[in-house]
Amino acid sequence: MGIHRQLCFLASLLLVIHAGPILKPTDDYGIAKKYLMSFYNLVYKPPDPAAWEQDPLPKKLEEMQKFFGLKVTGKLDKETLEVMKKPRCGIPDVPAYSTFDGKPKWQTNKLTYRIVNYTPDMSAAEVDESMEKALQVWAKVTPLKFTRIYSGTADIMISFATKDHGDGMMFDGPLGTLAHAFAPGSGFGGDAHFDDDESFTFRSSKGFVLFLVAAHEFGHSLGLSHSNVPGALMFPTYSFTNPDRSPLSSDDIEGIQSLYGSPKPLTDCQNLVWDAVTTFKGETVFFKDSFFWRSSSSRSGVQLPIKSFWPNAPDNIDAAYEDPAQDKVFFFKGKQVWAFNGQNLDPGYPKPLSSFGLPASVTKVDAAVHNKNSGKTLLFFDKYYYRYDERENRMDEGYPKQVENVFLGLTGQVTAAHMSNNNIYLFSGKNLFEFSSSNRKLLRLLNSNYFQPC
Repeated sequence: MGIHRQLCFLASLLLVIHAGPILKPTDDYGIAKKYLMSFYNLVYKPPDPAAWEQDPLPKKLEEMQKFFGLKVTGKLDKETLEVMKKPRCGIPDVPAYSTFDGKPKWQTNKLTYRIVNYTPDMSAAEVDESMEKALQVWAKVTPLKFTRIYSGTADIMISFATKDHGDGMMFDGPLGTLAHAFAPGSGFGGDAHFDDDESFTFRSSKGFVLFLVAAHEFGHSLGLSHSNVPGALMFPTYSFTNPDRSPLSSDDIEGIQSLYGSPKPLTDCQNLVWDAVTTFKGETVFFKDSFFWRSSSSRSGVQLPIKSFWPNAPDNIDAAYEDPAQDKVFFFKGKQVWAFNGQNLDPGYPKPLSSFGLPASVTKVDAAVHNKNSGKTLLFFDKYYYRYDERENRMDEGYPKQVENVFLGLTGQVTAAHMSNNNIYLFSGKNLFEFSSSNRKLLRLLNSNYFQPC
């Protein structure tokens, strides 16, 4: 994982801000000192020249700059100050104590939550939906189940408060710290508090989208600390604005699954019928419903939502293939095709199937496989297949051909396709047919879970 995961601690282990009036510093030095004291465990006292003590601020600045991927100078430059002024979570990036035995996590997969009170910024129904949706972000990628209760003490108590609200972590008024949450445990453990001096919203751009703020805080409630991967939900500063897609990155998912594991299999993998299979960046990728699995010699299959890696991709894709020469991967669904360079959707996509030269009678592509040696891509539809020349950007003449007349021994419709070690693998339901790419000779009949075992 591209992240050094430290632990979120309970209030007793966090920096305690003493009660009293909150005076926001207006000078840059004061802003930096308060920020580092709050989030980087800076214990500040003016340097004593007689004792040859050095100012501790530059060293903590370097620590903060390194965490955020900034240029490490130890100086309060403009870029560093801009990060410090961004709205963020109130949990420190560096815990007050660096040693702690074990990772805090819930010992059960069935958790309860309770919404203690509401913000006047939104209707009660909007708050309810935001919190439920934020918890489901994590439930979709783990075995965790969340049940709401309306009285008593829940595992995750959710409340809105201002200034000093009794947990030793005072809110600071508008902007600055938006919310904080505590790692699993007793007392405040798991609880999430939101600063009611902020302007929260259901989906408007005028304010902070509560669902996205809550999804970050519930990551802490489940045992995750801050990520140093920009773009991750658990990055300390809030940068997400789209409430219509999952904000989880692969880093967030790997982190939460390291604590609780993957969700239960969608189906018995002995009888699994893949939607699509392709190579991608040296790995083999398997698609089923809204999830995908990446598998390689150094990585076992990890289940991830498709949109966590390709935000603009559709779910339930029909086919996929990679063209390494173009450094692109293509997804097919219905009458459209998407092209991605890495995680980024190519301009102008999605495009209609006709962009490949396919006739209007082809309403979907059932499977696709690319031969990097020849530069040709086979596109399967019903009982036929076409051959597309990637270098010439045109369909080869003489196609379509009937599948069973070329791939002798294949029975059933091709549902997914894959090429490995110069062999072509055609999936047909629960069966996998291995053909030589040179003479199309059937080599073996395998089970569909051959490349991705249970």
